[in-house]
Amino acid sequence: MSSIDIRRRHSRSQKEARAAVERIAKHIAEKFDVEYGWNGSVLDFSRAGVDGHIALEKDEIHVYARLGLFLGMLKGPIEAEIHRYLDEEFA
Repeated sequence: MSSIDIRRRHSRSQKEARAAVERIAKHIAEKFDVEYGWNGSVLDFSRAGVDGHIALEKDEIHVYARLGLFLGMLKGPIEAEIHRYLDEEFA
C-alpha cells in the first residue's frame, strides 16, 4: 500500500486557510470522485482505494493519503496534482 504525506507551511488565518482547504477538497472531489467532510480542523476524505485527511494546523497544512493497489500505481500524478492545488492556494 502506498501513501502520500505532504506538509506545507502557511501564514494565513485559520479562516482563510480553511476556505483554501475547502477549495482544494472540492477540486479533488471533482477530479478523483472522493467524498469528504470536516471533523474539527481535519478534513477527512475517502473513496474506494484511497482514504486520508488534510489537517489544518496554525501554520501548517498536512495532507496524508493511503492509496490502494490501483491508485498506488498513480501515486506520482496524484501527488503532483495535490502539490499543484497547494501551490495555487498557499503560494
